[in-house]
Amino acid sequence: MTGGKLYHFVISRNIVVLLSRLLADTDCLVLPGGMLIRVGVASLVAPDVSVICGEPETEADTRILLNPTVVVEVISSSSINHDRVVKRDFYESVASIQAYLIIDQHRPLAELYTRSETGWQLQTFTSLDDEVALDALACQLPLRDIYQKIDFEDGTGAPASADA
Repeated sequence: MTGGKLYHFVISRNIVVLLSRLLADTDCLVLPGGMLIRVGVASLVAPDVSVICGEPETEADTRILLNPTVVVEVISSSSINHDRVVKRDFYESVASIQAYLIIDQHRPLAELYTRSETGWQLQTFTSLDDEVALDALACQLPLRDIYQKIDFEDGTGAPASADA
């Protein structure tokens, strides 16, 4: 999301750092926002975080990624419908994507869509004590770590002050 608020970037950074640490000894590569994903002949989307396992494939030396394994979007009130409907449909059309994780920036909420033999399955996590199991990456993401430095007490989801 271009022009996101500070806490959008804090959460995205937390996820990149956490996944990079968890996947350090694997063949997976964690990428921050900026890479594009081909989701159709003429369509591209830009997730907040992408993870590729195995050899990365791009279009002819571009930033267009063809084989992500997991994609993450940090949603805001203005992007929620687009991320939950339009982008989800796009991501589900990419054969390499095994999981799509949506993180709410204003409250503890993670929605994990995972590919299965019978279609896409949704799991919802709402407690900071929950852990999101990313089976495609053989790791778990604690919500507490995803929301590190985010203060939900003030009702805005703004980053916690340095002394908090």
